[in-house]
Amino acid sequence: MRCSFFDGFPCLLNGKADAQVICIDPMLAAHDNVTLMTNAYVSRLATDASGRKVNAVHVTRVGGEEIYSADIVVVACGALSSALLLLRSASEQHPDGLANGSGQLGRNYMRHHMSVLMAIMAEPNDTVFQKTLAFSDFYFGSVDWEHPLGLVQMCATSHAPQIRGEALPEWLEWLPKMPFEQIARHSMDFWLQAEDLPHPDNRVYYKDGLVHLDQHETNPEALHHLKRKLKQVLTEAGHPHVLLERSLYLGKDILLDGTAHQAGTARFGTDPATSVLDLDCRAHEVDNLYLADASFFPSIGAVNPTLTIVANALRVADKIAERL
Repeated sequence: MRCSFFDGFPCLLNGKADAQVICIDPMLAAHDNVTLMTNAYVSRLATDASGRKVNAVHVTRVGGEEIYSADIVVVACGALSSALLLLRSASEQHPDGLANGSGQLGRNYMRHHMSVLMAIMAEPNDTVFQKTLAFSDFYFGSVDWEHPLGLVQMCATSHAPQIRGEALPEWLEWLPKMPFEQIARHSMDFWLQAEDLPHPDNRVYYKDGLVHLDQHETNPEALHHLKRKLKQVLTEAGHPHVLLERSLYLGKDILLDGTAHQAGTARFGTDPATSVLDLDCRAHEVDNLYLADASFFPSIGAVNPTLTIVANALRVADKIAERL
């Protein structure tokens, strides 16, 4: 059952260090006071008359309506869904959405500017798991472009069936006689990532009962120059190549529907007028409500956000433990 289709694919042996394997399953096995509820949709949070305390979590589960309460409520639905939950929780005390007195809830959405490139090399590349290398030489700029560019990291190995499904006509101009298997064997794949800057008009919100996501590019030049520098690095390293854009993850430059890095819809700060959360990721306006996902990001940088999310969640957990 061992296979080379790993990054981006499920593992039948639970060999991936994902949240279920590393956190959820061991937690459920070790602690009988933890319950994982599946098929449960949290429709809204309700507060007491003061508006300062969440006193009811409304859940739709298996067709029925249930209500739960807790001394402390932690929301960790991801940057989009956390903001949408709080927007759905508007009330008389919070007319524009729960904890949205600043008007910043759902705003400052960030997703990175990303692209996947495949270099076809003269030498074969028989590496199976190649996502082990990255370089950030141009993270803060380069000699020919003074502004920050971002990060270049390896991407999972291309496989012949994936390449077969790509937009091949433009590729065959370069590689008319090379079979898919040979293209895959001679490929080296790169994930390019540049910073998406926060902007208040980049936002998620409800309109006429539907979810809307407004997103305008804030930093498109960085990714363009990062591609140019990758070509330069490969050439200078003595690897003649043809650099092709992959449509992996639904877009050559990865579009909105293909991104997994989403952040910033409930950013933290010291001023309740310009932020949703305080520095402990507690809502400024609701004493027992915390957010523990990427919503709190005031900026996203140009690196994968997961470790930052994990580190901050552990920090927030320590703050909550002090209150218990």
